[in-house]
Amino acid sequence: MGKDVIIACDFESAEKTFAFLDKFGEIKPFCKIGMELFYAEGPSIIKELKKRGHKIFLDLKLHDIPNTVKKAMSVLSSYDVDICNVHAAGTIDMMRAGLEGLTRPDGTRNAKLIAITQLTSTSEERMQKELLINETLPDTVIAYAKNTKAAGLDGVVCSPLEASIVHENCGKDFLTITPGIRFADSAVGDQVRITTPAKAKELGSDYIVVGRPITAAEDPVAAYKRCVEEFVG
Repeated sequence: MGKDVIIACDFESAEKTFAFLDKFGEIKPFCKIGMELFYAEGPSIIKELKKRGHKIFLDLKLHDIPNTVKKAMSVLSSYDVDICNVHAAGTIDMMRAGLEGLTRPDGTRNAKLIAITQLTSTSEERMQKELLINETLPDTVIAYAKNTKAAGLDGVVCSPLEASIVHENCGKDFLTITPGIRFADSAVGDQVRITTPAKAKELGSDYIVVGRPITAAEDPVAAYKRCVEEFVG
């Protein structure tokens, strides 16, 4: 069963973000804050969204040497976010360092830490020709997911098309957060590996991340409710 729908708030400013979220009234959607908005507004956007009652997925996709990721995550640990992430391609050592940085001295942490396997804009052909990864895309995602679990993280970002095989290999409690969601009557845009909300639920996604089908909709609230109905029920 789908746990929740996360709206990708890919706006250029806090003003536009709040204008969008104000349309929802008492509904407080789970929000994804990505690079554009976070780099424009800084930690203040996190504080204000939390004050308004939203859960937050801080999507900064850290990928650097282990020590740098550890120090960056120690900064993020002071933010009241619910999910944050790294790139699994950074290796098990890097992911472990990120988890260590996110964990407080007393062993607790607020945020789930997940890792990117392969972006949903990446096709198998591009992965093989441009990234020189000669395995199949599903095999690569599984390998990255297994590395993520070995590092002690909580789950991965993957396509809904790979959610079931990730659960088969890493367990049902290992989270799958899946972008690449489009309604059957929506434009595909720059995504390659996509499904509908209902299909993502069927395939075993725990969370879906939905951007333009909601944020660019004529009635965003209705689009969000449709997404929740199809995915969560």
